[in-house]
Amino acid sequence: MSKSKGYRDLIVYQKAFALAMNIFRITKTFPSEEKYALIDQIRRSSRAICSCLAEAYRKSYQGYFVNKISDADGENSETIVWPEFALASDYISQEKFNEQEDAEEVGRMLNSMIEHPEKFLPKEKLKEL
Repeated sequence: MSKSKGYRDLIVYQKAFALAMNIFRITKTFPSEEKYALIDQIRRSSRAICSCLAEAYRKSYQGYFVNKISDADGENSETIVWPEFALASDYISQEKFNEQEDAEEVGRMLNSMIEHPEKFLPKEKLKEL
């Protein structure tokens, strides 16, 4: 029997990780003048979704959990916006832009986690601050 991996077992984490990796690949083609602006911003926000999920599970009492998942949702919202700038700047095609639609699904999943933390935390950790 394999040991549970916690946050790595979550479908939302797996989708967010795949999204971040896709963004990494796409941003490799962006112009070098965007290195410290658009590229860094979109890579940082997409990766932060995963790191917030991991942090939520590390110290997973309910208040902290909801707070970190809310942070992940904010980072995901930012990740949704940056490709719009890339599309408007002709750095990506409409097809590549459409590949980022998984961010919308990740957002719905994160919102569900915020609304129902009891489904994701062990009973002993479902206490408030």
